[in-house]
Amino acid sequence: MNSLISTFKKALKRLHGDDEVKNFEKIREKQEPFEPLKRGIHPVEVDRIVGSVGRYQDFDSRFRPKDHLPKDRLAAIKRTMKEGGTLPPVKLYQIKDEYYVLDGNHRIAAAKALGLKSVDAQIVELIPSRNTLENVLARERIEFQEKTGLSHPIALTEIGQYAYLIKQIRDHHRFLEKAGTTSVSLQEAAADWHKSIYGPLHALIEKAGIIHFFSRRTIDDLYTYISYHQWEKGQARKYGIGIDRLIPRDMEEFREKMANMKEAGYPEMKREITAFILMRVKPKNEFDVMERLFALDEVQEVHSVHGDVDMLVKIVLTRDLLASDAEIIGQFVHDTVIQLPDVVSTQTLIPGASRIKEGRR
Repeated sequence: MNSLISTFKKALKRLHGDDEVKNFEKIREKQEPFEPLKRGIHPVEVDRIVGSVGRYQDFDSRFRPKDHLPKDRLAAIKRTMKEGGTLPPVKLYQIKDEYYVLDGNHRIAAAKALGLKSVDAQIVELIPSRNTLENVLARERIEFQEKTGLSHPIALTEIGQYAYLIKQIRDHHRFLEKAGTTSVSLQEAAADWHKSIYGPLHALIEKAGIIHFFSRRTIDDLYTYISYHQWEKGQARKYGIGIDRLIPRDMEEFREKMANMKEAGYPEMKREITAFILMRVKPKNEFDVMERLFALDEVQEVHSVHGDVDMLVKIVLTRDLLASDAEIIGQFVHDTVIQLPDVVSTQTLIPGASRIKEGRR
């Protein structure tokens, strides 16, 4: 009976992925061959450390030591970490965005148990040489990091986009050289670009939540797309001009605009849209419908009128910069206005060009 329970528990662990951390050798066999590159000592996010080079069988998938290992060593390391003691950097192999422990398994187990965000690590990155899409992107990312000195992960899914980011950094480098009195290195310009240009626009895109419309893309993909069309292509547009008020056409103008803002105060990537609804309602029920409409936050004005319609309603909605006016207005009218009791029919008017006298809305 006990052996049956033990077998069942092991099966459950395998099912939930709790059996052991990733085996470095198996991953390496799938990806071979590699070119090793020493990266030096850098902080590494603990969540990205997923496997072990030689001791994968000693830890489960969350790097908790298995029962056969003594507990005193882990306890001592955790105590040292809690007390702020100094521990040597762990040694890691990096394959793409994942890390495997060469030395320091217990230190990683302790860091994960204590909820630490990062640890210092001596890194050897293994650069894949097979020409798959994933590997080409990995090599482009590595080249980007080498040229710029940026260790912050930037995840792109399209070949050639890292080269565009390097061009942005070179443009910013030239701007800083002209504006300053001292020489600036490319890596110093890259650090300033990451802080004053990439960071704010990345935060705007993340805050807007528009990544949910692009299931196979990353926020960094959207950064390159938006910044390319705003700052590189610079084509005149008839539609979507609201984005120009948020993100100026010039990269350095955007940097200057965002320089004095704290992230919490960044503007939303949204715009207001106004529409008018002509409504017919059941006789003698106009005032009940007016009260229900006026209670809605989106409704600015409600007027009872004479003629072919019974009511004129002004609404103001907000939308993100990737949605269409018609989509947002149609959804509000269909889901909210038409559902009100006693509403017979509606007709929606969307303004084209408008002129509004100062102080009158």
